[in-house]
Amino acid sequence: MAYTFRNRPTSETKQLSKDLKASLISVAGLISREITNQDGQQLGALHDLVFRWDTDEAYPPLTGLVVKVARRHVWIPAAYIDHVSADKIWLSNAKLDLREFKSRPGEVCLAQDVLDHQLIDVDGARVVRASDLYIAVLAGRTRLVGVDVGYRSLLRRLGPRQLRIRPTPDVVINWAAVKDFGGQDTAQKNLKLTAHRQELRRMRPGELADLLEDLGRSERQELLNTLTPEQAADALEEMEPRELETILRESEPAEGAKYLSKMEPDEAADALRDVDEVLRTDLLARMSKLSAAKISKVLSYDEATAGGFMNTALFTASATDTVATIVDRLRTQASELSALDALVIIDAPGKFVYDLALLDLLLAKPGQSLGSLTKSPASVTVAPGASISEVAELFVESRRASIVVIDEIGHPLGRIFADDIIDNLLPQQGRFRFPRLFS
Repeated sequence: MAYTFRNRPTSETKQLSKDLKASLISVAGLISREITNQDGQQLGALHDLVFRWDTDEAYPPLTGLVVKVARRHVWIPAAYIDHVSADKIWLSNAKLDLREFKSRPGEVCLAQDVLDHQLIDVDGARVVRASDLYIAVLAGRTRLVGVDVGYRSLLRRLGPRQLRIRPTPDVVINWAAVKDFGGQDTAQKNLKLTAHRQELRRMRPGELADLLEDLGRSERQELLNTLTPEQAADALEEMEPRELETILRESEPAEGAKYLSKMEPDEAADALRDVDEVLRTDLLARMSKLSAAKISKVLSYDEATAGGFMNTALFTASATDTVATIVDRLRTQASELSALDALVIIDAPGKFVYDLALLDLLLAKPGQSLGSLTKSPASVTVAPGASISEVAELFVESRRASIVVIDEIGHPLGRIFADDIIDNLLPQQGRFRFPRLFS
């Protein structure tokens, strides 16, 4: 399970940390310590601490202990606890329920589910790890109050046993700022997390891609599940090919197909080239016929040629169409505008006539025909078999943000953008993205 937090300490949270510093108890240092009754008799060793997760309280309360007695893990309610210190827990009741512990909805085991797990800083767009957790007594109850993400705590935990219990809160995040973003068993918890999901969704695709690459398998799936399919697809497009391949292998085929369907056809084709043929066939079969056809078209060309990295999403119009008619069409197809900087004018047989920049369209009068907007020299186009270097030369010569790919008889097949060229010329440098009109 992964967690999110906003790393913006207020004066209130700073004061709270200062007030509690002397009474902090290290969870990592407490695990495996003695559990004794009121007579001083050792009953077992602490295996985990269980906290209530599905409340509106900023600091979750302790609900009980999981104690190792012989070879069993038994449950001790918080009501039976008399006192908790840094290295020992005393009970006020000697009775033990010797039934095997079973987790309950709305509760979390700290050592198992939080300690050493990952947290996402939605402000700094980074992933950190919970080196330790701190508990303290607030209003008469033992509560989880902070998480340590510093390296000193990791080193301390590797040191002598007597030093492991000493808190080293040099980099502590107030638990009030931390929320998990995974699925929960209660509707109340899901409602509580709405704002934090929205914070993740406001992050840029590149930032989300960086987080996905840093997270573990289960945490990646949790993060993807919090995003809309379109947002997830945008983030996946920004990932390194090997990382994207890993996600496709880890995801359920239906989920992988959903993400690929929302990606640009050239990006989806790149991802499918890196997986084995069986998985590729399965993923394509689960997509809509239109999405599968667009992606398969790109896959039919060598990846080192123009056809192999073109975007097949084209906006075409007739030379006799008016500017007003096309503007109305653009309004109804707003969802496709992120990959559009020009429209392709075609003749009656569907052959390429001219590549009209959207800026020229928007500056024209509503009653003008598209044919009247064509200018000399003619638009630069490229054949699907052209090499990356040939396409790059055409970009330099034409000074356009994109170039149309046409087949041998003049039908438009797709469009290549400047960032596609950079991605293919400098793959070792990672993904580059130039802003596109309306994106």
